[in-house]
Amino acid sequence: MKRRRAASTWLALALGGCAPMAGPVASGDPVRGERAFLKCYSCHSIEPGEHGYGGPSLYESVDRPIASVAGFDYSAPMRALSEREMRWSADLLDRFITDPEAVVPGTDMTFTGMEDAAERADLIAYLRENDRDSR
Repeated sequence: MKRRRAASTWLALALGGCAPMAGPVASGDPVRGERAFLKCYSCHSIEPGEHGYGGPSLYESVDRPIASVAGFDYSAPMRALSEREMRWSADLLDRFITDPEAVVPGTDMTFTGMEDAAERADLIAYLRENDRDSR
């Protein structure tokens, strides 16, 4: 059993992390996610290089290095997270969207969280889909 699990882990690593994700994050609907994004829109853009909102652009946010949008002044707690975590994985995004303050204590983000797991999965699917459409 352990040998099979190790082999699948090595296979996932060899494929560059392309193994299918488990759980609700993998099954989101980007069409519904566009509606969920309306909760983010007052502070975030989905367009590449677009600034002027309260938060950084969420273009290419899934798997992007944390606190890495050029020209955006990240809070000290967000910069500290970037030292502990390398990227915004779908799982980390899901936890952050659920409760931003729990993941980044002291964050400047005023959003209090999105409780519905399906809505979060839809939002993450929308972010992924938008990244692909914009390339």
